[in-house]
Amino acid sequence: MTDRPAAHESPLVTFLRAGPAPDRTRWEGWQQWRATRGTFVPAPRLSQSGYQALTPGHRALHDLHRTATHVNMRLQETPMSAKVSQVAKVSQVMRGRLQNNAVKFTPGTRNGLMINGGGFQGKTETACDAAAAFEDLWRDIHRQLLPGRTPGTRDLFVPVAYCRLPVRATPKALCKAILDVYGDPHPSTLDDMIRAVRDTIRDHGITALLIDDVTRLRMHRQDYQDTLDLIRELTDLNVTLVLIGVDIPGSGLLHGAYADPAARQWVFPGIKRGHTCNDAASTQTSRRFDLVDLDPFDYATTTGIAAFLEHLAGIEE
Repeated sequence: MTDRPAAHESPLVTFLRAGPAPDRTRWEGWQQWRATRGTFVPAPRLSQSGYQALTPGHRALHDLHRTATHVNMRLQETPMSAKVSQVAKVSQVMRGRLQNNAVKFTPGTRNGLMINGGGFQGKTETACDAAAAFEDLWRDIHRQLLPGRTPGTRDLFVPVAYCRLPVRATPKALCKAILDVYGDPHPSTLDDMIRAVRDTIRDHGITALLIDDVTRLRMHRQDYQDTLDLIRELTDLNVTLVLIGVDIPGSGLLHGAYADPAARQWVFPGIKRGHTCNDAASTQTSRRFDLVDLDPFDYATTTGIAAFLEHLAGIEE
């Protein structure tokens, strides 16, 4: 073809995504995202003279690369993220909790984690990045201890599952969201769904279960209270539960729980079976969750603007 540009005029465009974005709520998409996270190469910094020296085609590609760099700005531990948004704190607490629970061999409940903050503060990305880093470590250990297939288990080993709480947050909807991570079928009854979720968590070796948008639960509906009870019972499955939401304290999710200042945790007493007042009908095991807050960032202050400019400088470097 005579209209094809020369090789030096059509460089490989590595910064454009091939195909749709990975869906982290499916195990294939999570694995794709986990393997490729952090691989994006930002646009190089060019002087004015260097930019003007580019051919029109290369200049257009550079402009597009800069646009892609801006919209794919990565998490960066700078003074704003470490001190104000506390991204480093969330990552440290979450990785420590995942590792501690993963090496706990005794049966029983596992302490969970709640990540709370406002919108667009990086809660989901911070939690997913910390979970992916844990999975990198856990898979490496798994390959050394259990190379190849393990008899009696499913071949698919995916230690981290990420899902979002559906808008209509009923117990069945939550079960479907968890089963959809692996493409497992949906049984017809709630009891069978819960049993299928338990089997999925056990058979696939799930160590961490992340549930995003958990504050879609509003306690004015009986179905939502049942969903909250189901979420709390998932801590019995040797899995670390990470709940992510906006304004968790104000959403009603902590209703009935009390703060343990010594342990810096929220404690949920035993669940009332059937929501009765009969103490004999309740579980005796309490569930504990750490609550990590991402503090809001105020651009209106002089300190806030200075921290933001320092953050941008860190991103550019």
